[in-house]
Amino acid sequence: MKTALTELTGVRHPIVQTGMGWVAGPRLVSAVANAGGLGILASATMTPDRLAAAIREVKERTAAPFGVNLRADASDAGDRIDLLIREEIRVASFALAPTQELIGRLKDAGVVVIPSVGARRHAEKVAAWGADAVLVQGGEGGGHTGTLATTLLLPQVVDAVDIPVVAAGGFFDGRGLAAALAYGAAGVAMGTRFLLTSDSSVPDAVKQLYLGMTDTVVTRQVDGMPHRVLRTGLVDALERSGRVTGPARALRNAARFKTVSGMSWRGMMRDGLAMRRGRRLSWSQVLMAANTPMLLKAAMVDGRPDLGVMASGQVVALIDDLPSCQDLIDRIVAEAAEAVSGIGALS
Repeated sequence: MKTALTELTGVRHPIVQTGMGWVAGPRLVSAVANAGGLGILASATMTPDRLAAAIREVKERTAAPFGVNLRADASDAGDRIDLLIREEIRVASFALAPTQELIGRLKDAGVVVIPSVGARRHAEKVAAWGADAVLVQGGEGGGHTGTLATTLLLPQVVDAVDIPVVAAGGFFDGRGLAAALAYGAAGVAMGTRFLLTSDSSVPDAVKQLYLGMTDTVVTRQVDGMPHRVLRTGLVDALERSGRVTGPARALRNAARFKTVSGMSWRGMMRDGLAMRRGRRLSWSQVLMAANTPMLLKAAMVDGRPDLGVMASGQVVALIDDLPSCQDLIDRIVAEAAEAVSGIGALS
């Protein structure tokens, strides 16, 4: 199934696995790559040394192209970009818009740059700066999200930019891929659907909890920003508290994140300043941002959903199995072909 996305990235199918923190590790990324999709390695929760090791592990598992997701506002973003260039990584994706300088450095080295955006104006900005493609996520998506539905955001962005657009938020099967292509997108990106595969390293008990859930909620009580997660007892308790979880918890989580990330306090302060400027956050919101990676780790790595939060798109209510990435991608491509054929039969 060839599209502008497959031509740009060198993958066989226009299906992207998003760079989910604590979830998108070497095992999942290589499984997606071997199945013909674009796997994205999540690096924000990795030390530079761990990222280098993870890249090597993916390369040992697959010869197919894959990408790495970066934080554009990280104090060591330049060093991480140097690593991607040395390792000849095919794609660099960003959760927030990278600067024009970062885009230029990557493009000069032949790395495909695909920022994620949640608004048309952001897509227009990164396209003007030279991004090769853009991933747009509607409000149905999990994690940090906006309010505009994919069906409204996607056509806006497709009409506004002349680079390939990847649609995210609400996709889980071949009908969705066919619909995105009909809108003018060059492919789809999925997070929750790939989290719920047999190749995902998320603990089995946590996966089973996801399969039994039908309700998500967008809360600001984790880190002060809109965050779509599964509705659990912990999340309900945070919502009832009437305020973000508090500076004491944030400080504890900041100390824990410092340990797992290998960052110094000075580096974390630099990142905090960058977040405050780039995202227009208050100092209290910057402090609370430390909650996100550690609360996600509690569930996604430690298997303690009672102590953490579980990012999830609304599609969780429609997922009832745990296929391999190979079976999932094969199924989606076959369903999309059938859907497109069915539409053609109407003419």
